[in-house]
Amino acid sequence: MAELVQKTIGQLLKEQSSKYAKHEAVVYPDRDLRMTYEQFYEKCRTVAKGLMALGIEKGENIAVWTTNIPEWVQLQFASGLMGAPIVTVNTNYRQSELEYLLKQSDTTTLILMSQYRDHSFIETVQAICPELVNHKGELHCERLPHLKRVILIDGTATGALTWQDVLQGAAKISDEALDDRHATLTPDDVINIQYTSGTTGFPKGVMLTHSNLVNNAINIAECMRLTDEDRLCIPVPFFHCFGCVIGTLAIVSVGGTMVPVQEFSPDAVLAAIEKERCTAVHGVPTMFISKLNSPNFEKYDVSTLRTGVMAGSTCPVEVMKAVIDKMGMTDITICYGQTESSPVITQTRVDDDFTAKVETVGRALANVEVKIVHPGTDQEVAPNEQGELCTRGYHVMKGYYNNEEETNNVIDAEGWLHTGDLATMDENGFVRVTGRLKDMIIRGGENIYPREIEEFLYTHPKIFDVQVAGVPDVKYGEEVVAWIIVHENVVLTEEEVREFCKGQISRHKIPRYIHFLTEYPMTASGKIQKFKLREDFISNHLG
Repeated sequence: MAELVQKTIGQLLKEQSSKYAKHEAVVYPDRDLRMTYEQFYEKCRTVAKGLMALGIEKGENIAVWTTNIPEWVQLQFASGLMGAPIVTVNTNYRQSELEYLLKQSDTTTLILMSQYRDHSFIETVQAICPELVNHKGELHCERLPHLKRVILIDGTATGALTWQDVLQGAAKISDEALDDRHATLTPDDVINIQYTSGTTGFPKGVMLTHSNLVNNAINIAECMRLTDEDRLCIPVPFFHCFGCVIGTLAIVSVGGTMVPVQEFSPDAVLAAIEKERCTAVHGVPTMFISKLNSPNFEKYDVSTLRTGVMAGSTCPVEVMKAVIDKMGMTDITICYGQTESSPVITQTRVDDDFTAKVETVGRALANVEVKIVHPGTDQEVAPNEQGELCTRGYHVMKGYYNNEEETNNVIDAEGWLHTGDLATMDENGFVRVTGRLKDMIIRGGENIYPREIEEFLYTHPKIFDVQVAGVPDVKYGEEVVAWIIVHENVVLTEEEVREFCKGQISRHKIPRYIHFLTEYPMTASGKIQKFKLREDFISNHLG
């Protein structure tokens, strides 16, 4: 088994800039922005010195609220050089969510873009902190007592610093001062705080260390057999572990090239793959579905693709087959994990057989332990028996920020992280995720797992996507609901769906309610929010 690497994110980048100095590190095809490792490292050092010049100390939390712009990835590695943890902010956040995150994380510096789609980020900040407009010197905000400064990347606003201010301030800090600061960092320091996507309850700040992230990235790259010759298209958000660990860190760990896409659209991704001759692309299943279904799909040359990661939510088997057959991604891998595990726990390998690739989420990464237990106990189940997946190792978070109680709820005294996911594991260590503990439907004493019904319904030729959950029922306790999106230009009726199920799945698993939609509510990282589907259905149909 490979030994764990003991280095900071800053050390990782420094080594790669020396080893692959003239190799392209990052390319933005739509901006025609290209930087070699040598250039990228120097840029990150400039940003790090600029942050230090503002008085930002090691351990101070910096929140970043932007899409996948170049400054985001520069900040990620600059932070790793000067020791101020990045607090990632979901681009879908609105006022109350932003205020909660900034307050709960004790953020001292907020770095943001002015606007995303129809949402003015800077106006949202001004609404929370009206003192910004009138302040001179250090900011004092009544609702956010820790916030000292706001930096606007792409424009100017009264009271806010500009990105140019940061870059120009770098001249005040010597190279020696930055190197001295970096020398005080340790691999066990927290360097990233990711707020869970809030599919249930208030988001919690997951504290991740250099060691968590660097080792996870190296292991992910190993499973994909990434090399310095690979060019990875990254359309998944940087504010999520998928973007900034499975994406940027994994490809940097081998000296390959990052090809970020600022905002996802199927054609923007396909164009980037063709223009930059990308060998890999990441995405959640809905992203791959939308690329495959783009009317322009056949116009793009994606023949250079070999690998990538599909993760974030359950991957329908038919989608995996299409990605392999139509996009040529014979070495595509599936990752499973969660933010609390940096994020990857298990992954398929490129040489796994087809069945393993499409029906499992692979095996545990190197130096990662996985066990399946009877829910609520530490008693392991037999092979292929369902239980809760628990994991232990270098990848488990340091804890939730300022929330010891919730940390102790998910990490037990022996260091096992209880994921809340239901899964089975066979004799060879291959894991199948079967649902969430909280998603399980109990109908008349029968346990029903939505994933099983979703996989079956997905085989219907008219069904494009399907989600299944339980809703309250007076007689049975819970009943099954299926929310279905059909393919374009086809008509599907409830009766057709029920006829399709008859004789194929148990009667109690056939959805009592069938609801047709055109889209699902989602988090910005591509996770479908089943709880919203459920809440809307209860209020509109059962209220």
